[in-house]
Amino acid sequence: MITGILNGLRVIEVSAFVAAPLGGMTLAQLGADVIRIDPIGGNIDYRRWPLAPCGSSLYWSSLNRGKRSIALALDKPKGQEIARALITQPGEDNGILLTNLPASGWMSHQQLSKHRRDLIMLHLTGNYDGSGAVDYTVNCASGFPIATGVNSDPINHVLPAWDIAAGLYLSTGLLAAERARRRDGQGRKLTLALSDVMLATVGNLGYLADVQVNGTVRPPLGNDLYGALGRDFATKDGRHVMIVAISNRQWHAIGNATGLTDKFAMIGPMLDVNLNSEGGRFEARGAIFALLENWCAKRTLAEIRTAFDDNGVLWGPYQDFGQLFSEDNRCSEKNPMFGWIYQPGAGNILAPGSPLNVVGSERLPLQPAPILGQDTERVLADVLGISASEIGKLYDAGTVAGPENQKN
Repeated sequence: MITGILNGLRVIEVSAFVAAPLGGMTLAQLGADVIRIDPIGGNIDYRRWPLAPCGSSLYWSSLNRGKRSIALALDKPKGQEIARALITQPGEDNGILLTNLPASGWMSHQQLSKHRRDLIMLHLTGNYDGSGAVDYTVNCASGFPIATGVNSDPINHVLPAWDIAAGLYLSTGLLAAERARRRDGQGRKLTLALSDVMLATVGNLGYLADVQVNGTVRPPLGNDLYGALGRDFATKDGRHVMIVAISNRQWHAIGNATGLTDKFAMIGPMLDVNLNSEGGRFEARGAIFALLENWCAKRTLAEIRTAFDDNGVLWGPYQDFGQLFSEDNRCSEKNPMFGWIYQPGAGNILAPGSPLNVVGSERLPLQPAPILGQDTERVLADVLGISASEIGKLYDAGTVAGPENQKN
């Protein structure tokens, strides 16, 4: 059996939406045993779009691949007792909780630590003070929609960047806490605020320092690359390409591919800028772009692809999700990250595994997301050691549910 580098580690996840489920799936795809605890009938995101024709959520299944699922009546004392037993189970590889739901009452670190003093808990909040926020309300405050727009009109993006970054922070923090526990035997509660992920990123990229040191704010530039050469260009056949030059080699490659080297050379002296520097190319981008616009408009995407690939240009085609799937070789079985799985409710789909490649080791076989509650009985029996007769009583009392008790 192929095992991942996190084989043996068990994480209990009580979550919804993007960040925490992504953090859990990141660990599961590296071999950890991630057990989702959901309320009977599913959590708030269980029916979120996009949906398969049968009504199952492609969103939910895509964020929960490789996990196990147990459905509990978390509003009942017995359901809470079972959840607590899973979270605080003895063993050096157990006792880890990942959640973005309210960590209060029976699920607070204080209460859970009474049952396992070395408990590790990762808790995602909206803001550092515990108040609520989601990616959309965090992103609007980040400055990026203003910098992305034109004439200071904000442009929202559909990529939940802060949720994604938060999910990866959660998995990193969890592994750091688990390593520390192996050294000192101490439990820990780690909190992460979604807005702090945004603020750290804005600061780490230098935009906060730019305001403080230079008194400047990055202006809205549309699709122009800030401080270097890059922008989108329309092709003859109605497609668009992104062309970028960060290094001098990449800049000269554009000239060689397009045959515009001599015309580019006239721009520097004319505008009194050094085109062999990022700043110079940025200042002269208007004149450079005018030449590239005309060149691209006379050629199809296929013609541009040949010219650019043959000359080592740093570029990429704009694609919608359908074009990404049908045209891009990176999104195919040629990429070892991808493989086919049978996802209940959706059928056979090509799905990605972990982007991390452990060199010299075989990749873990891809696993689908569970049906809600599909592992309830096995987890109760194998993990907690509950007898079959007791499990039957829990089903009869409505304390637990299996897949046959869920609406598909």
